Amino acid sequence: MKLHELRDNPGATKKRMRVGRGPGSGKGKMGGRGIKGQKSRSGVAINGYEGGQMPLYQRLPKRGFNKPNRKEFAVINLGIIAKFIEAGKLDAGNITEETLVSSGAVRRKLDGIRVLAKGEIGTKATIEVTGASKAAIDAVEKAGGSLKVTAAQAAE
Repeated sequence: MKLHELRDNPGATKKRMRVGRGPGSGKGKMGGRGIKGQKSRSGVAINGYEGGQMPLYQRLPKRGFNKPNRKEFAVINLGIIAKFIEAGKLDAGNITEETLVSSGAVRRKLDGIRVLAKGEIGTKATIEVTGASKAAIDAVEKAGGSLKVTAAQAAE
């Protein structure tokens, strides 16, 4: 294979439709916009407008609430921690939030790191994080390690 022989897979790319370029193109004259009216013109923004009728999004009751000061945790699974220990990027004896960030297992700490139980951990590890699921704590203790939750976390 040479550089000039590189090609996309057949069907991977589709040519852009050139609108308003004559009758032979199939999208000539009005360019698929129909005849006259607001939608045939440029600069139209009428999403959700129902011709003066009360729009659906206003007819439905408001529901739910987004807490403005909620805590956002960085999430990591046990399987990823196990993979990093096997690769030698993490020391199983002492895993803290700082070591997880510096090893690249977690990008940033946010309001803390929360460990979830997806995947399996085979090595005996001592982990200290802001939050963890009950299943994750059980899985680490089953492997002979300990998972210590430092700060009080929100309800499961």
